[in-house]
Amino acid sequence: MASFEGMTEEEAPKQPQTFTASPLKLTAKEILATKTQNYFAQTKRTETILIQIAFSNGLGSMWRFPYLCHRNGGGEFILIYLLMLLLFGIPLLYMEMIMGQWLRIDSTRIWKQLVPCLGGIGYASILVCIFVSLYNSIIISWSLSYLGNSFYHPLPWNECPLLHTINFTDLSCLQTVSHQYFWYHTTLNASSYIEEGIKSLVPNLTLGIFAAWFILFIIIITGLKISMPILILSLFLPYITLLCLLIRGLFLEGAAKSLRRMVTIELSNWASLDLWYQAGGHVLYSLGLGLGTVINISYKAGDNNYIQVALWTAMVNLMTSLLATSIIFIVLGFWAATSGQACVENSVLKLMNLIRKGLLPPSIWPPDNILLLPSLEYLEWIENLPQHLQHKIVHFSPPCSITELKEQFMQGPGLAFAAFSQAVSLLPGASFWSIVFFLTFLITQLSALIKILEGIVFPLQNTISNLKKNRLMLPVVVCLGGFLTSLVFTSHPGSYIMSLFDDHLIPLILFIIVAFQNTTLAWIYGANRFREEMYGELGRLLWSFFTFLWCYVTLPGLLALLIICLMNLYKSVPPYYIAWDRNMTQEVKQPYMQSTLGWITFLSIFTFLPIPIYPLHQWWYLQDHFVNDPFEKPLSKKIPLIPTKPPQRPNYLLAKPNFMSQERRSESSSKMSSMVRGLDSIWRFNLPGNHRSQSSSRFSMPFIASVTSIFSMRSLVSLPISRQVSPSSNIDNSDRSKETNEENLHKKPVQ
Repeated sequence: MASFEGMTEEEAPKQPQTFTASPLKLTAKEILATKTQNYFAQTKRTETILIQIAFSNGLGSMWRFPYLCHRNGGGEFILIYLLMLLLFGIPLLYMEMIMGQWLRIDSTRIWKQLVPCLGGIGYASILVCIFVSLYNSIIISWSLSYLGNSFYHPLPWNECPLLHTINFTDLSCLQTVSHQYFWYHTTLNASSYIEEGIKSLVPNLTLGIFAAWFILFIIIITGLKISMPILILSLFLPYITLLCLLIRGLFLEGAAKSLRRMVTIELSNWASLDLWYQAGGHVLYSLGLGLGTVINISYKAGDNNYIQVALWTAMVNLMTSLLATSIIFIVLGFWAATSGQACVENSVLKLMNLIRKGLLPPSIWPPDNILLLPSLEYLEWIENLPQHLQHKIVHFSPPCSITELKEQFMQGPGLAFAAFSQAVSLLPGASFWSIVFFLTFLITQLSALIKILEGIVFPLQNTISNLKKNRLMLPVVVCLGGFLTSLVFTSHPGSYIMSLFDDHLIPLILFIIVAFQNTTLAWIYGANRFREEMYGELGRLLWSFFTFLWCYVTLPGLLALLIICLMNLYKSVPPYYIAWDRNMTQEVKQPYMQSTLGWITFLSIFTFLPIPIYPLHQWWYLQDHFVNDPFEKPLSKKIPLIPTKPPQRPNYLLAKPNFMSQERRSESSSKMSSMVRGLDSIWRFNLPGNHRSQSSSRFSMPFIASVTSIFSMRSLVSLPISRQVSPSSNIDNSDRSKETNEENLHKKPVQ
């Protein structure tokens, strides 16, 4: 050893002379390789941030947040949402991101790796993805319907439709804004009750659902990947269109009043439990928590600073939601300011101008005192005219409501479509802006739905070997089944069924799924144990504030929101939905029937069946490999890990020990210790923790984790067995040291 060290020291000065021929050339190569590697790494990190932001924006920032904010008062909802985003959304989003970076496996296998008996959480997340994809596909169908109508000039929602028969002319369009009328009558052809059932389908929505699932199927089977320029364009184009709509809307009548209502906070409304659970449910939904999609995105992305990614995602999501909500509140204020008597004045002035231009006959000149009468008197005057004149007046009337509207009207999920269609109509070149906006809206929805479907298809293909061999079978089954099941949303009461999913089913199952995930990581696996593991992975400790939030803030908060959601669903007064009354030409609140709420109970229980079924399946499949007491005996009957008795040696070897017997004993002890070390390494590979992370902590429950590890198919030994093995390894090491000393004593006379 000394000669080796001397040789290296002597040769050390000669090394620069050996490589003096091309030091600059090698240095240039290394610099170029380092720059290229850093460039690709930075590009990958940027792409991860953009994908995560695009996925989050597509889930509901432009259509779900505005109508929830409008329904719950405005400023109160925004403040509570911001509070829950900071205390719940960002910590839980960071938790899923860092888990994907740590284990580098998909959303189904990650829970099997952490706590094997709770491996069903990943399959429950897949069922949640299925439900979310079903009712999100109808959003795409609505977008396609508006996109198709954007190619007409003038835009069809800017005037009352030509609905008339020989003996009747429909005047109900004059009692509301034409954009709301177009939404309920032309786009949805909605019924008055959800209990009317699925008697027939709306043709344009059915065609849109088919187109949506066909596009998704093509993207999934071809594996199309969006390039970086297209990803950036699809992410920033919505902000360009939204800013244009906002600037135009600021000059509308009633804009200042509506924005003031949006930011007004009434503390008395904080006592409403519905406000809290709807804000909390949207935090989980908008960030994609509980779906497994965040884990899948982060584990494919590799190393990243996920604290920054989580903050960027949450803040951009909030900014998009507030921008879209501002536009919709401005449009609501404009509708309220131009309704009632103001609408009658505009209609009379337009009617008189058309008569002066000769487009209408002088016989329909309005009475002189029509502006002094109530607004509904104008509607009665139109009803007394001949039918052919009624049709002309309705066709040329401005898109306003003769009935006075309040800012609280139109509280359903279609608010965004009606309001944005009004906003684009006010821009010059309305058809062009309508095409751009709804095409952008369609792309954002498709990008989010693609990631949700990837969270269904790819984990199942990685888990089930038969599906991995035939990769075309599962996308066909998922897309075909999704299309057939989504047809329920294209029926006449389909929008009410969609509201049932969006308001009650999805928040309920998200609360339970995320609570299971939080409990598994923070309390069963152990938050401090996880923090130590991440120190070995990242080289730095996680911020202790996150572990505190995971243990003492997010989990109790999720359980409280779950209780509120159950109380709201099963209280004595049933919850309501927003329906369209064709006779009154306005929205009304209709209560759900108990049979309808029974479907929510059934689907929520069905979603969580994988959690108890998975450990039972593992127990049934592996019952032949278990013994009665797994903490004292090996798990496998066929391959004993550690022999219970030492092998019997021949008597002649025991009678006269010599050098050979000592050598054999030394070899056997070394083999035993190597076996123990090998088993310990297997345990460390299958369970992410190592011996260093087994230290007790006030957050962790390592005993529960050790009990649950017996259900792992890949683990050959459980945690308590490894604890039994470790003392034996120490004994072997001590015996081997004694034998080595004795062997040295025997060797001296031999030499």
